Amino acid sequence: MSSLSDDTLRKILNQIQQTAVQSQRALSVTRQQVAGKERERRILQLTISEIAQTQDSVNVYKGVGKMFLMVPRPVMEKDLRSQEKGLTDDISSLNKKTKYLEKQFSDAQSQLRDIFNSAPKQ
Repeated sequence: MSSLSDDTLRKILNQIQQTAVQSQRALSVTRQQVAGKERERRILQLTISEIAQTQDSVNVYKGVGKMFLMVPRPVMEKDLRSQEKGLTDDISSLNKKTKYLEKQFSDAQSQLRDIFNSAPKQ
């Protein structure tokens, strides 16, 4: 490490710090996205269970812009289940992204620790 100039060491340190900050920010955003998707999925699950409890003769309406359209119950259940599956897929991909970002952040932190621990004491 001592063979590198001070300017080069500063550049390396800045780059590692920027990587750590960027991964921490991305991790925060990803966690918020996961929380939002989980909330949407819970709402869909509740809606599906409420529709399942109703009688077949009950009319079901779907919101379209500023109006509501009457939709057959099986079609509504199918739409809701496909939305739920899409949200589940999104959540799993966001969880993978979260694990990657956590690893990237911990790697950056360990690199910084290694640099500071191997620096000569003055």
